[in-house]
Amino acid sequence: MTSMPWRFTVLGELRVWRDGAEVDPGPPLRRTLLALLLARAGSPVPLPDIVDALWADRPPARAVNMVHRHVGELRRLLEPELPNRAEGSLLLRGGGGYRLLAPSGSVDLLVFRELATTARELLRSDASEQAVSVFAEALALRHGSAAGCPSAAPPHPVFSDLDREYDAMVREAADAALRHGHADRVLPALSESAARHPLDEGLQALHIRTLAATGRRAEAREVFRATAARLTDELGVDPGAELNAARLWVTSGPGTARGGDPHTDRALAHHTGAADLDTPLPATPSVPPVRPAQLPPALTVFAGRTAELDRLRNLLDGAGHRTPALAIAAIGGPPGVGKTAFAVRLAHEVADRFPDGQLHVDLRGFGPAGRPTPPQDVLRGFLDALGAPPARIPDGLDARAALYRSLSAGRRLLVLLDNARDAAQVRPLLPGAPGCLVLVTSRNRLGGLASAEGAHPVTLDVLGPAEARSALALRLGAERVAAEPRAVAEIVSLTAGLPLALAVVAARAADRPAFALATPAEQLRAADGGLDAFRAADPASDVRAVFSWSYDALGGPAARMFRLLSRHPGPELTVRTAAALAGEPAARVRVLLTELADAHLLTERSPGRYACHDLLRAYAAELVRGRLTSQAHFVHCPLPTLPPPAGSRRLP
Repeated sequence: MTSMPWRFTVLGELRVWRDGAEVDPGPPLRRTLLALLLARAGSPVPLPDIVDALWADRPPARAVNMVHRHVGELRRLLEPELPNRAEGSLLLRGGGGYRLLAPSGSVDLLVFRELATTARELLRSDASEQAVSVFAEALALRHGSAAGCPSAAPPHPVFSDLDREYDAMVREAADAALRHGHADRVLPALSESAARHPLDEGLQALHIRTLAATGRRAEAREVFRATAARLTDELGVDPGAELNAARLWVTSGPGTARGGDPHTDRALAHHTGAADLDTPLPATPSVPPVRPAQLPPALTVFAGRTAELDRLRNLLDGAGHRTPALAIAAIGGPPGVGKTAFAVRLAHEVADRFPDGQLHVDLRGFGPAGRPTPPQDVLRGFLDALGAPPARIPDGLDARAALYRSLSAGRRLLVLLDNARDAAQVRPLLPGAPGCLVLVTSRNRLGGLASAEGAHPVTLDVLGPAEARSALALRLGAERVAAEPRAVAEIVSLTAGLPLALAVVAARAADRPAFALATPAEQLRAADGGLDAFRAADPASDVRAVFSWSYDALGGPAARMFRLLSRHPGPELTVRTAAALAGEPAARVRVLLTELADAHLLTERSPGRYACHDLLRAYAAELVRGRLTSQAHFVHCPLPTLPPPAGSRRLP
């Protein structure tokens, strides 16, 4: 980092150096803007997000103009020798807002993540001592809570997420250090993290074990007593199995079966309780255990996805041979590809492995409501389902998340989080205890969950011809499908293997059993590649409406790029071709294509080569022709020189 002309810290107070000399980023709003751009690590920050970070729900009338001025001042600070918006600039327009392209070695957050990746690789190669040293190096980068907002605005979720990411790393590092005999290396960071989360039973249990492993057993007992008192006084619950197991570990030494493995000790605590400890305490919560069973019904006509299901089954089977851990699967794919049906199917198949129950919620990240469900509202429902007394459920997000982790500690739960908008909406809903499975579905690529929480990404594509025929056979009957192979092949081709489109056509055919399947095939041909053939009264089943929810979530420039791509005649296009269509520099277009790929409206088939699903291309063409004038981003004008979308603001 020292060789970089610029150096930034965002894991704590925002600080900026140039050529080794610290510089003042400016007044509080400008500092918050710079911290927000750094926290997003090179990803575009839409203009509404910037306004929300600076002023929350009370922005001034000229908020957008004020953002533009602050951006201009940051450009003058970071690049005094460059003209405004010059090639090679660090601060660029993108995704309907701005992005900061600081080199990874110049930002403490990016260095932190690189070190974490290195430490995990060292652990996998059995270099445990080196891994713990690298973990400790990463943890030492933090120097306080992540850069906050000005006093006029509440803490922004982006900064809260950085703190959660750091705390998750503390747990991971402490667990590795404890298992491999290097507990002293991470104890300072663990103690600080435990002090910030006094009601987090899993974190406190880890702190207690680490203190004991370094010979500080008296302190470990005191942490247990203080935590037990807080749980009783503030949440109305007694210490759970994980805390009692930690206390037993301190009093009697680590379990012998696995050399001090905390999960073996937790199991021991379930059998022995706390009666044989020096100060007896109940081994179970004062709230009676409740077994929620919230999974929606599985689709009875589910077909295909064999490889993806096998991959996740193998993930769970492999975890069964090691110490149980929190397993997360991030299931993504384009709109209408069947992410929810896949997740529900898998959840029912493996539900028996999670005897303490299943939680489910539609996070409404995409849909007609337009506003995702806040995590604190979801937590209220989860806490009710887990048996928390209503009077004991706190108001704040962090307090509810802490109680949720406490009540899920020691349980094996399956949590299905459907239709997530982004990783920030998901993180507070992750149980803190090992042995749980979380299935997350989203139209957006949740890379943050993979990098920070170790989620396993699974991307669903359209069905192949054989899978699509099987899906039709399940819905219409094998005999009816076998009787008209040419019509079935045409239906499969004209729906392009999209499960939602297949389901709409199959539902109409099932409603008219006396009609030949050649009839819906003819209707699809008559639609001439458009989406009128896939209309449905229910918006959730209408292909055009389902596509619109992803399109409306795009930034203005990416929405324009999506419309333009409908004019490309080939099955794939390159960045250079897209730049020619848009009349924009290739570097800027690459950012827009990445945004579309992250939203699963494009697929990057090979490096730098993108493809668009046939029905999504048809939707884009309808937008261009002006048939969907209600769309927020649409302006009807000749191509290829489309202006910025209606309602968008010109960025400096």
